[in-house]
Amino acid sequence: MDPRALANDIAEVTKRHAASQSLAIVVEGADIALERPKGKDHGDWATSIALKLAKDFSSNPRELATALSSAIESLPGVAKADVAGPGFINITLDAGAAGELVATIVKAGDTYGHGKDLAGETINLEFVSANPTGPLHIGHTRWAALGDALARVLRAAGAEIVSEFYINDAGAQMDVFGESIISAATGQPAPENGYHGAYIQDLAARVFADNPGLLELPQEEQIPLARDAAYELQLAEIKESLAKFNVVFDIWFSERSLHTPGPDGTSLIDASVARLRQAGHVYDEDGAIWVRTTDFGDDKDRVIKRGNGAYTYFAADAAYYLSKSDRGFARKIYLLGADHHGYIHRLKALAGAAGEDPDTNVEILIGQLVSINGAKLSKRAGNIIELDDLREWLGTDALRYSLARYPADSPLTLDSDILTKHTNDNPVFYVQYAHARTHQVARNAAAAGVTRDVFEPELLGHESEASLIASLGDFPRVISQAAQLREPHRIARYIEEVAGVYHRWYDSCRVTPQGDAPVEAVHHTRLWLNDATGQVLRNGLGLLGVSAPERM
Repeated sequence: MDPRALANDIAEVTKRHAASQSLAIVVEGADIALERPKGKDHGDWATSIALKLAKDFSSNPRELATALSSAIESLPGVAKADVAGPGFINITLDAGAAGELVATIVKAGDTYGHGKDLAGETINLEFVSANPTGPLHIGHTRWAALGDALARVLRAAGAEIVSEFYINDAGAQMDVFGESIISAATGQPAPENGYHGAYIQDLAARVFADNPGLLELPQEEQIPLARDAAYELQLAEIKESLAKFNVVFDIWFSERSLHTPGPDGTSLIDASVARLRQAGHVYDEDGAIWVRTTDFGDDKDRVIKRGNGAYTYFAADAAYYLSKSDRGFARKIYLLGADHHGYIHRLKALAGAAGEDPDTNVEILIGQLVSINGAKLSKRAGNIIELDDLREWLGTDALRYSLARYPADSPLTLDSDILTKHTNDNPVFYVQYAHARTHQVARNAAAAGVTRDVFEPELLGHESEASLIASLGDFPRVISQAAQLREPHRIARYIEEVAGVYHRWYDSCRVTPQGDAPVEAVHHTRLWLNDATGQVLRNGLGLLGVSAPERM
């Protein structure tokens, strides 16, 4: 039985009980939280619905649980419903009903586990957003793995997701970048706060190869041309690095577009200041233009335009935020680095000043630093650990899985020795090996004449089979929870658990008969369970952007 179907049945039971007492209580399947009990002796599923609704029924939780459990026990496929503790209901399914889930999984295929909990939500998810003045480093690598996994999980929960990379291609650092390119090409020292490393030398050589007459131009034209040419080359490298890491963005948003005047001569930044002023949140003081962000919890008001007429970085932040709203994104999620804590109040205040709900329309997830034992500084960049070097050293799968396996807000040190081992100590190997084993079992089954032509779920009565089926049934809930909490690491931990339960089942139950024993219905049926497990592992790995090999 699909846990969602069970939840819907429990909701109907609850509504009937409410109607019998002339109570107008609305309960839907989505309101029924089903959890797996810690021990199999407590049943297949547990629900706290009686604790949740006791007040609405003017009853104590245990009395309500007792009333509901009697009706739940009469549901088709339910063997037993017991009241536990202050009002929990433990539900045990009969073997046939529990086993039906296996066919559901196999038939659903790649969509098993996906739901509609976030259906109707349109979310802009911004992450990485590195300066296009150098290669991606180890910090960007973590945000790329986490951000892309989160996008996949949110989509699986029914949300409409647009992943976005904000290109910081405006400001003084871009001119310094251009000066660094010219300095490298002419053998001069880099400018103060300039960019160094072999990658700058390489970019300079490519820029001047494409623009051989660059140094013959007036000096004021050299820097913009060198800057823009190197920028295009470096941005292309960033996109290529991410693509090799299985991260592809829907939108690459240029900061320059915020500064570019439109047909009426005003830029998006000009328009954003006017909109905030019209909303009553802008004032003039000391020759500058300010936004009264303290009205929305910020620690101080923010200057949006200096007295010299120059816009601040905050002005670009405001215009960018408003552009997301204008493009139809009610929810905006920012995944930012550990050095961006100051952006939390700033972005929340912007949401309030824009007339939106800071607690609903904008979320800021702060990722912490990561280090990998044995990682070496880039030979090209000199002072960073590059994404490309990490990927070539550890592999995309090990790197993505390990970085997505932990909460974003936890500092992280990974052990390279473990990540490069082909043993069960390596979590990604452990899960991928379990998936590959399901395919080996299927190949052996085909050779022995075991097929999926027969499916008798009531035969899946072994204790290890009940545990495996219950574990597989938990996948939709795990995806929903991971999406709502913005925690893709829950997927990794879940599929590791599934892999462990599967290995124990493999040791206890045979899919192919032993020796010359005949193929029986139980063998055909177990092949369904084997294949359902492979499907769940494959779906889980896919949500993390990790491959699911069929052989290892």
